[in-house]
Amino acid sequence: MRVAVTGSIATDHLMTFPGRFVEQLMPDKLDKVALSFLVDGLEIRRGGVAANIAFGLGCLGQRPLLVGTVGKDFAEYRSWLEAHGVDTSGVRESTLHHTARYIATTDTDLNQIASFYPGAMGEDSQIDLSDLAGRTDLVLIGASDPDAMFSFTAQCREHGLAFAADTSWQLARLDGDQVAELVAGAAYLFSNEYEAELIEHKTGWSPEELTGRVGIRVTTLGSAGARVDQAGQAPILVPPVPDVQPAEPTGAGDAFRSGFLAAVGWGLSLERAAQLGNLLAVHALETTGTQEYEIKPAALADRLTAAYGAAAGEDLVAHFS
Repeated sequence: MRVAVTGSIATDHLMTFPGRFVEQLMPDKLDKVALSFLVDGLEIRRGGVAANIAFGLGCLGQRPLLVGTVGKDFAEYRSWLEAHGVDTSGVRESTLHHTARYIATTDTDLNQIASFYPGAMGEDSQIDLSDLAGRTDLVLIGASDPDAMFSFTAQCREHGLAFAADTSWQLARLDGDQVAELVAGAAYLFSNEYEAELIEHKTGWSPEELTGRVGIRVTTLGSAGARVDQAGQAPILVPPVPDVQPAEPTGAGDAFRSGFLAAVGWGLSLERAAQLGNLLAVHALETTGTQEYEIKPAALADRLTAAYGAAAGEDLVAHFS
Protein backbone atom coordinates (compact mmCIF):
# COMPACT_ATOMS: atom_id res chain seq x y z
CA MET A 1 0.00 0.00 0.00
CA ARG A 2 1.43 3.35 -1.07
CA VAL A 3 0.81 6.03 1.59
CA ALA A 4 1.25 9.77 1.14
CA VAL A 5 1.68 11.55 4.48
CA THR A 6 0.78 15.22 4.91
CA GLY A 7 1.06 17.36 8.02
CA SER A 8 3.70 19.29 9.90
CA ILE A 9 7.42 18.97 9.22
CA ALA A 10 9.45 20.72 11.90
CA THR A 11 12.58 20.80 14.01
CA ASP A 12 12.42 21.00 17.80
CA HIS A 13 14.91 23.15 19.69
CA LEU A 14 14.74 22.09 23.34
CA MET A 15 16.63 23.91 26.10
CA THR A 16 16.89 23.48 29.88
CA PHE A 17 17.08 26.27 32.46
CA PRO A 18 18.70 25.20 35.77
CA GLY A 19 16.33 27.22 37.90
CA ARG A 20 12.67 28.06 38.40
CA PHE A 21 10.79 30.43 36.13
CA VAL A 22 8.51 31.43 38.99
CA GLU A 23 11.45 32.90 40.91
CA GLN A 24 12.22 35.25 38.01
CA LEU A 25 8.70 36.66 37.69
CA MET A 26 7.93 39.82 39.68
CA PRO A 27 4.18 39.87 40.53
CA ASP A 28 3.92 43.66 40.28
CA LYS A 29 5.78 43.80 36.93
CA LEU A 30 3.97 41.15 34.91
CA ASP A 31 2.77 43.80 32.47
CA LYS A 32 6.41 44.60 31.55
CA VAL A 33 8.20 41.25 31.44
CA ALA A 34 11.72 41.36 29.95
CA LEU A 35 13.64 38.20 30.73
CA SER A 36 16.49 36.24 29.22
CA PHE A 37 17.46 32.79 30.50
CA LEU A 38 20.99 31.39 30.31
CA VAL A 39 20.32 27.74 29.57
CA ASP A 40 22.46 24.68 30.27
CA GLY A 41 21.61 22.49 27.33
CA LEU A 42 20.26 22.51 23.79
CA GLU A 43 18.92 19.53 21.90
CA ILE A 44 17.84 19.83 18.29
CA ARG A 45 15.49 17.05 17.25
CA ARG A 46 13.71 16.22 14.06
CA GLY A 47 9.94 16.32 14.38
CA GLY A 48 6.57 17.21 12.93
CA VAL A 49 3.71 14.71 12.79
CA ALA A 50 4.00 14.00 9.05
CA ALA A 51 7.75 13.48 9.19
CA ASN A 52 7.44 11.29 12.30
CA ILE A 53 4.81 9.04 10.72
CA ALA A 54 6.72 8.84 7.45
CA PHE A 55 9.89 7.94 9.36
CA GLY A 56 8.21 4.98 11.06
CA LEU A 57 6.68 3.75 7.81
CA GLY A 58 10.04 4.07 6.09
CA CYS A 59 11.78 2.07 8.81
CA LEU A 60 9.20 -0.67 8.24
CA GLY A 61 10.02 -0.79 4.53
CA GLN A 62 6.91 1.01 3.23
CA ARG A 63 8.62 3.86 1.27
CA PRO A 64 5.97 6.49 2.11
CA LEU A 65 5.69 9.77 0.22
CA LEU A 66 6.12 12.78 2.50
CA VAL A 67 4.11 15.84 1.41
CA GLY A 68 4.63 19.33 2.85
CA THR A 69 6.59 22.56 2.65
CA VAL A 70 10.00 23.26 4.18
CA GLY A 71 12.68 25.94 4.01
CA LYS A 72 16.18 25.97 2.56
CA ASP A 73 17.41 24.72 5.94
CA PHE A 74 15.91 21.27 5.31
CA ALA A 75 18.83 19.62 3.48
CA GLU A 76 20.21 17.60 6.39
CA TYR A 77 16.75 16.59 7.54
CA ARG A 78 15.87 15.48 4.00
CA SER A 79 18.97 13.28 3.84
CA TRP A 80 18.05 11.72 7.20
CA LEU A 81 14.55 10.83 6.05
CA GLU A 82 15.71 9.47 2.70
CA ALA A 83 18.25 7.29 4.51
CA HIS A 84 15.36 5.86 6.53
CA GLY A 85 13.19 4.93 3.58
CA VAL A 86 11.10 8.07 3.09
CA ASP A 87 10.39 9.46 -0.38
CA THR A 88 10.77 13.24 0.00
CA SER A 89 9.98 14.10 -3.63
CA GLY A 90 6.61 15.45 -2.44
CA VAL A 91 8.27 18.04 -0.19
CA ARG A 92 8.35 21.52 -1.71
CA GLU A 93 10.84 24.19 -0.69
CA SER A 94 9.73 27.68 0.24
CA THR A 95 11.68 30.63 -1.08
CA LEU A 96 10.42 32.83 1.74
CA HIS A 97 10.36 30.89 5.01
CA HIS A 98 12.37 28.52 7.17
CA THR A 99 11.16 25.05 8.10
CA ALA A 100 8.64 25.12 10.96
CA ARG A 101 10.32 25.27 14.35
CA TYR A 102 9.32 24.54 17.93
CA ILE A 103 11.48 26.31 20.50
CA ALA A 104 11.05 25.46 24.18
CA THR A 105 12.83 26.08 27.46
CA THR A 106 12.03 23.87 30.46
CA ASP A 107 12.90 24.71 34.07
CA THR A 108 13.59 22.45 37.05
CA ASP A 109 9.86 22.35 37.91
CA LEU A 110 9.20 21.06 34.36
CA ASN A 111 7.39 24.28 33.56
CA GLN A 112 7.90 25.26 29.95
CA ILE A 113 8.01 28.47 27.92
CA ALA A 114 7.73 27.73 24.23
CA SER A 115 7.08 29.20 20.81
CA PHE A 116 6.03 27.54 17.55
CA TYR A 117 7.06 29.15 14.29
CA PRO A 118 4.96 27.69 11.44
CA GLY A 119 7.20 29.12 8.76
CA ALA A 120 7.05 27.21 5.50
CA MET A 121 4.18 25.07 6.80
CA GLY A 122 1.93 28.06 6.17
CA GLU A 123 2.35 27.42 2.44
CA ASP A 124 1.05 23.83 2.54
CA SER A 125 -2.34 24.94 1.19
CA GLN A 126 -0.61 25.68 -2.13
CA ILE A 127 0.18 21.99 -2.69
CA ASP A 128 -1.70 20.18 -5.46
CA LEU A 129 -2.49 16.50 -4.77
CA SER A 130 -4.04 15.76 -8.16
CA ASP A 131 -0.99 13.90 -9.44
CA LEU A 132 -1.35 11.35 -6.60
CA ALA A 133 -4.51 9.90 -8.17
CA GLY A 134 -3.80 6.41 -9.46
CA ARG A 135 -0.43 6.07 -7.75
CA THR A 136 -1.31 6.48 -4.08
CA ASP A 137 -3.58 4.17 -2.09
CA LEU A 138 -4.09 6.43 0.93
CA VAL A 139 -3.42 10.04 1.89
CA LEU A 140 -2.97 10.62 5.60
CA ILE A 141 -4.05 14.18 6.42
CA GLY A 142 -2.19 15.06 9.58
CA ALA A 143 -2.19 18.21 11.69
CA SER A 144 -0.79 21.17 9.79
CA ASP A 145 -1.95 24.59 8.70
CA PRO A 146 -5.77 24.31 8.94
CA ASP A 147 -6.27 25.76 5.44
CA ALA A 148 -4.02 23.02 4.09
CA MET A 149 -5.93 20.33 5.96
CA PHE A 150 -9.22 21.51 4.43
CA SER A 151 -7.61 21.79 1.00
CA PHE A 152 -6.13 18.28 1.14
CA THR A 153 -9.43 16.81 2.31
CA ALA A 154 -11.35 18.52 -0.49
CA GLN A 155 -8.78 17.44 -3.07
CA CYS A 156 -8.96 13.82 -1.91
CA ARG A 157 -12.74 13.85 -2.34
CA GLU A 158 -12.47 15.55 -5.74
CA HIS A 159 -9.92 13.09 -7.10
CA GLY A 160 -11.29 9.95 -5.47
CA LEU A 161 -8.32 9.49 -3.15
CA ALA A 162 -8.90 7.50 0.03
CA PHE A 163 -7.81 9.53 3.04
CA ALA A 164 -7.13 9.09 6.73
CA ALA A 165 -8.18 11.91 9.07
CA ASP A 166 -5.77 12.72 11.88
CA THR A 167 -6.65 16.13 13.32
CA SER A 168 -4.61 15.66 16.56
CA TRP A 169 -3.35 18.99 18.01
CA GLN A 170 -5.32 21.17 15.60
CA LEU A 171 -8.62 19.84 16.95
CA ALA A 172 -8.76 22.45 19.72
CA ARG A 173 -9.03 25.38 17.29
CA LEU A 174 -11.69 23.85 15.01
CA ASP A 175 -15.44 24.25 15.41
CA GLY A 176 -17.95 21.46 14.94
CA ASP A 177 -18.63 22.07 11.25
CA GLN A 178 -14.92 22.19 10.51
CA VAL A 179 -14.28 18.95 12.36
CA ALA A 180 -17.12 17.28 10.46
CA GLU A 181 -15.64 18.52 7.17
CA LEU A 182 -12.27 16.92 7.94
CA VAL A 183 -13.65 13.64 9.29
CA ALA A 184 -16.72 12.62 7.26
CA GLY A 185 -15.95 9.99 4.65
CA ALA A 186 -12.45 9.21 5.90
CA ALA A 187 -11.26 5.67 5.28
CA TYR A 188 -9.55 5.86 8.69
CA LEU A 189 -10.00 8.18 11.63
CA PHE A 190 -7.08 8.29 14.08
CA SER A 191 -7.38 9.92 17.50
CA ASN A 192 -6.55 9.37 21.13
CA GLU A 193 -9.29 8.79 23.68
CA TYR A 194 -9.65 12.45 24.65
CA GLU A 195 -9.68 13.61 21.04
CA ALA A 196 -12.32 11.03 20.19
CA GLU A 197 -14.68 12.44 22.80
CA LEU A 198 -13.90 16.00 21.72
CA ILE A 199 -14.77 15.13 18.10
CA GLU A 200 -18.09 13.70 19.28
CA HIS A 201 -18.75 16.76 21.45
CA LYS A 202 -17.93 19.30 18.75
CA THR A 203 -19.85 17.56 15.96
CA GLY A 204 -22.78 16.52 18.14
CA TRP A 205 -22.45 12.98 16.84
CA SER A 206 -22.86 9.98 19.11
CA PRO A 207 -20.03 7.41 19.16
CA GLU A 208 -22.12 5.21 16.86
CA GLU A 209 -22.82 8.09 14.46
CA LEU A 210 -19.15 9.02 14.28
CA THR A 211 -18.14 5.42 13.62
CA GLY A 212 -20.76 5.21 10.90
CA ARG A 213 -19.35 8.26 9.11
CA VAL A 214 -15.87 6.78 8.64
CA GLY A 215 -14.55 3.49 7.36
CA ILE A 216 -12.39 2.43 10.29
CA ARG A 217 -12.10 4.31 13.56
CA VAL A 218 -8.83 3.81 15.45
CA THR A 219 -8.52 5.14 19.01
CA THR A 220 -5.34 4.93 21.04
CA LEU A 221 -5.96 4.43 24.76
CA GLY A 222 -2.55 5.16 26.24
CA SER A 223 -1.57 2.57 28.82
CA ALA A 224 -4.80 0.65 28.05
CA GLY A 225 -3.80 -0.17 24.46
CA ALA A 226 -5.98 0.60 21.44
CA ARG A 227 -9.48 0.14 20.06
CA VAL A 228 -10.65 -0.34 16.48
CA ASP A 229 -14.28 0.23 15.52
CA GLN A 230 -16.28 -0.40 12.35
CA ALA A 231 -19.99 0.16 11.89
CA GLY A 232 -22.02 -2.97 12.49
CA GLN A 233 -19.10 -4.93 13.95
CA ALA A 234 -17.89 -5.70 17.45
CA PRO A 235 -15.03 -3.43 18.56
CA ILE A 236 -11.51 -4.81 18.50
CA LEU A 237 -9.80 -4.15 21.81
CA VAL A 238 -6.04 -4.66 21.80
CA PRO A 239 -4.22 -4.66 25.16
CA PRO A 240 -0.96 -2.71 25.62
CA VAL A 241 2.55 -4.04 25.28
CA PRO A 242 3.73 -5.09 28.76
CA ASP A 243 6.95 -4.16 30.57
CA VAL A 244 7.38 -0.71 29.06
CA GLN A 245 10.24 1.51 30.22
CA PRO A 246 9.07 5.02 29.28
CA ALA A 247 11.58 7.76 28.58
CA GLU A 248 9.62 10.52 26.80
CA PRO A 249 6.10 10.39 25.33
CA THR A 250 6.41 12.77 22.37
CA GLY A 251 5.85 11.00 19.07
CA ALA A 252 4.32 7.81 20.45
CA GLY A 253 1.00 8.47 18.69
CA ASP A 254 2.78 9.12 15.41
CA ALA A 255 4.71 5.87 15.74
CA PHE A 256 1.44 4.01 16.42
CA ARG A 257 0.06 5.25 13.11
CA SER A 258 3.22 4.06 11.34
CA GLY A 259 2.90 0.55 12.73
CA PHE A 260 -0.84 0.37 12.10
CA LEU A 261 -0.63 1.52 8.48
CA ALA A 262 2.37 -0.69 7.73
CA ALA A 263 0.43 -3.76 8.90
CA VAL A 264 -2.58 -2.69 6.82
CA GLY A 265 -0.24 -2.30 3.87
CA TRP A 266 0.95 -5.86 4.36
CA GLY A 267 -2.64 -7.08 4.27
CA LEU A 268 -2.74 -8.09 7.93
CA SER A 269 -5.84 -7.97 10.11
CA LEU A 270 -6.95 -4.85 11.95
CA GLU A 271 -6.15 -6.56 15.24
CA ARG A 272 -2.61 -7.24 14.09
CA ALA A 273 -2.35 -3.65 12.83
CA ALA A 274 -3.27 -2.30 16.27
CA GLN A 275 -0.80 -4.68 17.89
CA LEU A 276 2.05 -3.49 15.69
CA GLY A 277 0.91 0.10 16.25
CA ASN A 278 1.15 -0.41 20.01
CA LEU A 279 4.63 -1.86 19.66
CA LEU A 280 5.91 1.00 17.48
CA ALA A 281 4.42 3.46 19.96
CA VAL A 282 6.41 1.77 22.72
CA HIS A 283 9.59 2.13 20.64
CA ALA A 284 9.03 5.89 20.54
CA LEU A 285 7.96 6.02 24.20
CA GLU A 286 11.14 4.28 25.34
CA THR A 287 13.38 6.64 23.34
CA THR A 288 14.07 10.34 23.79
CA GLY A 289 13.33 11.96 20.45
CA THR A 290 10.53 11.20 17.99
CA GLN A 291 12.79 9.70 15.32
CA GLU A 292 15.57 8.20 17.40
CA TYR A 293 14.22 4.66 17.82
CA GLU A 294 15.59 1.77 15.75
CA ILE A 295 13.70 -1.04 14.09
CA LYS A 296 15.51 -4.38 14.44
CA PRO A 297 13.29 -7.03 12.80
CA ALA A 298 14.31 -9.97 15.00
CA ALA A 299 13.93 -8.03 18.24
CA LEU A 300 10.66 -6.51 17.01
CA ALA A 301 9.25 -9.95 16.21
CA ASP A 302 10.36 -11.35 19.56
CA ARG A 303 8.68 -8.57 21.48
CA LEU A 304 5.51 -8.84 19.39
CA THR A 305 5.48 -12.58 20.11
CA ALA A 306 5.93 -11.99 23.85
CA ALA A 307 3.12 -9.45 23.89
CA TYR A 308 0.58 -11.00 21.52
CA GLY A 309 1.56 -14.60 20.78
CA ALA A 310 3.56 -16.64 18.29
CA ALA A 311 1.25 -15.98 15.32
CA ALA A 312 1.81 -12.23 15.67
CA GLY A 313 5.57 -12.66 15.57
CA GLU A 314 5.35 -15.01 12.59
CA ASP A 315 3.23 -12.53 10.65
CA LEU A 316 5.83 -9.84 11.22
CA VAL A 317 8.79 -12.03 10.27
CA ALA A 318 7.04 -12.96 7.02
CA HIS A 319 7.11 -9.32 5.92
CA PHE A 320 10.72 -8.70 6.87
CA SER A 321 12.10 -11.81 5.15
